[in-house]
Parts: sequence; C-alpha cells; structure tokens
Amino acid sequence: MRRVLRRAPLLSVVVPVHDVEEYVAETLASILGQDHRRLEVVVIDDGSTDRSGDIADSVAAGDDRVRVVHTDNHGLGAARNEGVRHATGELLAFADSDDVLPPGAYSTMAARLRRSGADLVTGDVARLADGEVSALPWVSRLHPTEQSVSIGEVPDLLGDVFAWNKLFRRDFWDRAQLSWPEGVRYEDQPTSTMAFLRARRIAVTPAVVYHWRVRADGTSITQGRARIEDLRDRWTTKQLTLDVTRDEGTPELEVALLDRVLPADLWRYFELIPEADDPWWSLLVQGVRSLWGSRSLTHSVLPPVHRLTGWLVEQGRREDAVLVIEHLRSLQGRRVARVSDAGGFRLDVPGLEPSSVAPEALAVRPTEQ
Repeated sequence: MRRVLRRAPLLSVVVPVHDVEEYVAETLASILGQDHRRLEVVVIDDGSTDRSGDIADSVAAGDDRVRVVHTDNHGLGAARNEGVRHATGELLAFADSDDVLPPGAYSTMAARLRRSGADLVTGDVARLADGEVSALPWVSRLHPTEQSVSIGEVPDLLGDVFAWNKLFRRDFWDRAQLSWPEGVRYEDQPTSTMAFLRARRIAVTPAVVYHWRVRADGTSITQGRARIEDLRDRWTTKQLTLDVTRDEGTPELEVALLDRVLPADLWRYFELIPEADDPWWSLLVQGVRSLWGSRSLTHSVLPPVHRLTGWLVEQGRREDAVLVIEHLRSLQGRRVARVSDAGGFRLDVPGLEPSSVAPEALAVRPTEQ
C-alpha cells in the first residue's frame, strides 16, 4: 500500500516594515531560510521614508514566497492587521522587521502545534545585541518544558506578552476575533492576553524560537520610556489587558496579572522619576492609582526597593520617591540596606523616616533577606 505524504500546512508570516533599512534584509533572510516547507511572507511597508520598502521589493522579486504591500504609515498594530487580511495560510505568525528567526524556529513550533492539538504555541526568546545572543531568564522561566496547558493552569504565562514568539492556527485567530490595537505602542500585550484567555489549549516549547534585537542606537519602541507618549500608551495597553482579564478570566488570573505580570516593567519607569517633568510624574501617579488603586503594589513581585517606590508613587510623594531612586543609584548595584524590625527586616533608606511609611511598603520578605 502506497503511503500518502501529508503536505506541511501553509504558514503565513506577517512582517510590518517601517524605516528599518539597516535590518530588514537580515530579518527576511532569517525567515526565508526556515526549514518549514510551505511558507508565505507578507511584508507590509508601513509608509517607510527610507529604503526599507525598496529592499523588501528586491527580496520579493527574487523569491515568490514574499509579497509586499505598500501602505501609508498607520503604525505597527494597523500594519499587522493589514498583513492578516492578506495572509492565506493555515498557520499565522508575526515577526518584527529588525529581529531574527533562529534556524528551525517555525518547524519546531509547527510540530509542537500538530502534536498538541492546541490553538497556539509559544516558545522561548533570546536577546540579540551587537551580534551576540544571550538568554532572557525571565522569559525562559515561562517556557520551562514542553507542555499543553490552559491559562488557568499556568497564570504566569500571561507574562509572555510578545506577538512574535507564537504560532497561531488561523481558524482559531478568526474564531477568537483577534486583532492588534491600533494607534498605540505596546499593542502585543492585550492581544496576547486575549489569545491565552480564549484558547482551549496552549502549547509551550522551551526551544528558543526568536531573537529579539536591542538596537544600539536606542530607537526601538521599548527604548523610549522617558517620553510622556510612551507612558500614556503603556497605561492604555495595561488597562486593556486588565479589562479583558476581568471580563473573560477568573479572579485568580486577575490577581496574578496585578501582582506578577503588569508590574514587571514598572521599575524601568520608576528609575526615571528624578529627571521627569511634572506632566510625566502626574501621569505616572494617575496610572499607578488607576491600575492598583484597590490592590497596592506592595503585593507585587517587584524587588523591595521598587515596591517601596511604587507605594510612594501611589501616595503622590514625589520628593521621597526621588530620594529612594537617587539612593539606589548611589549604591551602584549594591542592594539597599536591611535592618531588623518587628521580627523581620525592612529597608533602610537614609533620609526616609520609617514611621511615615506603611510597614508593608518597607517590609523585606524572607526570601529577599
């Protein structure tokens, strides 16, 4: 009896492109070099003002797996959504045009998806900087082993907020009515959260499936946190993420999100407080109070000094927040001193009167002593 070989499913990769002429050729080469046998690459040139669109056209002229769509500039979320409209594959992936796919990434995810029967698969991510690839331990922690789970079984997976380390079944994407928020930065998190909440099963692989580039010129979206527009968008997407979790998740998932996921990057903003202008500070306070007003950041997984800073932000105590951050800078990597207090330990920040601070804001947990 003759064996019938099944064809690999057509995989569509959506690649939004905007002013990345230095990187886009390498990104597309890494996608086209994948060993998944049936590949469609949909490039959305999102109103580039440099040679990015021309480079993509040149690649497409030499490889019929690539299709380029030129649009006016509408932003990353809109470009991804436009790409989905043009994609025809049974499987759907997204890649940013300055990053790199390691060899075998898509075949690894597709095989994992096939074996698990899940609606999507997510994998580990490594950092790419100055040509060197290094691990991201906080991401690896979310992808410890091969498994097939629901989000209720592994709430911390909500911390996997990326668009590009995942492979979706297209029928699931459409059935779940997924799309990317438009006109706002950090659009990955609300949609990733919605996908996790609406998936029947999620496949996880510990394999590194994506190399996330940190640009030396500091021009990537995640390297502009000092701008008020950046902070406003960050609050918007955190609120969208919280809203969908409250609407479609469980109280346990909401607590996990508030304590262990949404606070994760706040320390990067707290460290900007001493140089921040008044509007930026006011927006920081407003966002923290809005998101954690009923559940203080003192419950969060932030390190002790940033839990303290978060509490000071909640209270609107800017001078004290500046005092804490400037003291932290002066330590040059050493940790803030701990002193014995009421059977445990608390932080000791020179100039900050302990009696003026809630005990839980100064407390150091046993595992942090």
